[in-house]
Amino acid sequence: MRRRTFVYIVCSPHPRVGVTMTARLLADYFAHLGRAFDGFDTDPHETAFASRFPREARVTDLGSIQGQISLFDRLLVLDETPKIVDVWNRSFHRFFSIVQDIDFLAEARRLSIEPVLLFVVDETGACLETAAQLSSLWPELSMAFVANEGAVRFENPVYDVLSRYPGQRTFQIHALDPVVLRAIDEPDFSLSRFLLAPPTNMSIVIRMALRVWLGRVFAQLNSFELRNALDDSEFLR
Repeated sequence: MRRRTFVYIVCSPHPRVGVTMTARLLADYFAHLGRAFDGFDTDPHETAFASRFPREARVTDLGSIQGQISLFDRLLVLDETPKIVDVWNRSFHRFFSIVQDIDFLAEARRLSIEPVLLFVVDETGACLETAAQLSSLWPELSMAFVANEGAVRFENPVYDVLSRYPGQRTFQIHALDPVVLRAIDEPDFSLSRFLLAPPTNMSIVIRMALRVWLGRVFAQLNSFELRNALDDSEFLR
């Protein structure tokens, strides 16, 4: 039986909460496993996600009809290749307006394509309200909530923050020490290549800290995929 094609929509209505880092981690997770993926960067001005993955990701400007076509037509291809969409905060409302106007979710369901919303949270009431609105508008949409502690300073325990959001699936990305963060922020630094062959000039302490951090993130992504695989199993129907 052919498996579903997953479309991961990484988003937040607010800037500087770690959306692109979340998309990057998901892309590097697939790259580390040797699996193909397609990436889409909806920020036509600062193409941080697409620049990290020049062979796999493309820039799409949702301000143009051509950009909308190049994104949504590709998302509706049933090829078992996961798609990762980095939704720029300034494209957030336009993106979901298009989703509603073209009835994207109904068409995806018809084609056995599974959109998954990775909603990156903060502690503002506006963020929580937006998530609730999306959940109410599309109750069938699979949603997971991401707390990126490296981008957002949480005043309350992250578990408590995530528990307020309308979903059971959550991810927690722990903050990195600033020294380690500077190392991975280098334009040509690849997290998946690091796991295969760490740079010889990198401190052993940084290597250890980065491996532990990535291990935690990738373990959560692997658990998420395993749950999806169980949902697909013909023996559990």
